[in-house]
Amino acid sequence: MKPGNITGIIEFILLGFSEEPKLQPLIVGLFLSIYVITVLGNLLLILAVISDSHLHTPMYFFLSNLSLVDICSTTTTVPKMLVNIQTHSKVISYEGCLIQMYFFTVFGVLDNFLLTLMAYDRFVAICHPLHYLVIMNPQLCRLLALMCWALSFLHSLLHSLMVLRLSFCAELKIHHFFCELIQVVQLSCTDTFPNTLVFYLSSVFLGGCPLAGIFYSYYRILSSIRGISSAQGKYKAFSTCASHISVVCLFYGTALGVYMSSTITHSSHSSAIASIMYTVVTPMLNPFIYSLRNKDIEKALKIIFVKETKKA
Repeated sequence: MKPGNITGIIEFILLGFSEEPKLQPLIVGLFLSIYVITVLGNLLLILAVISDSHLHTPMYFFLSNLSLVDICSTTTTVPKMLVNIQTHSKVISYEGCLIQMYFFTVFGVLDNFLLTLMAYDRFVAICHPLHYLVIMNPQLCRLLALMCWALSFLHSLLHSLMVLRLSFCAELKIHHFFCELIQVVQLSCTDTFPNTLVFYLSSVFLGGCPLAGIFYSYYRILSSIRGISSAQGKYKAFSTCASHISVVCLFYGTALGVYMSSTITHSSHSSAIASIMYTVVTPMLNPFIYSLRNKDIEKALKIIFVKETKKA
């Protein structure tokens, strides 16, 4: 195939999961339900944190940021897929594909950063409890969150600008339900080595460094917990980390599972199906994981529902 002029690129084709007509209503129903649950669950968590002054702490500040990112990440991919199924079209414009790719990359990197900040917060709370309020002061928390957002946008902008320099072939089929960066790059007829190199270097740095930070934080946390004499004290200390550990395992476990499975099977279709776990399912489960057995969140949600009931 001959390289095409980038100005002539009109649209990409998102192949999605299945072309079987009988499965389309099931896919729409499933993803619409997941999307609604994701948005409502994370919005309720954000409202609970905002409305209850007892939750104005670093841990819940980062958690509300994570919930916002989960809403944005899912909104970047799922609605377009649902619209395409309903209109019996698999088309996404060149500009739309770049925008979707840009924002999905932003929110993916933000997930990494925020999970690392939450691990650091737990490390300070358990290992340096007497200095917790001094170290994790509101100004530092806001600055760290702002830096994460800024770095994520700049990182995604770098990849997007590098994609803009590429020319594409006539065959513009993406074996996914959204425009994933590496799959878009692989469609190019020009030399993609610089793009691939930057992609893997940034993945190692922006994925590996946060993960190493999480491991180090929990290594120090476990060392401190072992030093606690009472069993009740150990349980209380560990219980404050349980939700975060669950989310970390879910996010990184599914992402690494997708990467490993695609490397072994070399199947884009299988990779697209497996990626549902970290792109769609994980954002849906996060608010439930953090709300489960969390008396502070439960109390705040009850207050919200009571207020709404009185208004009605």
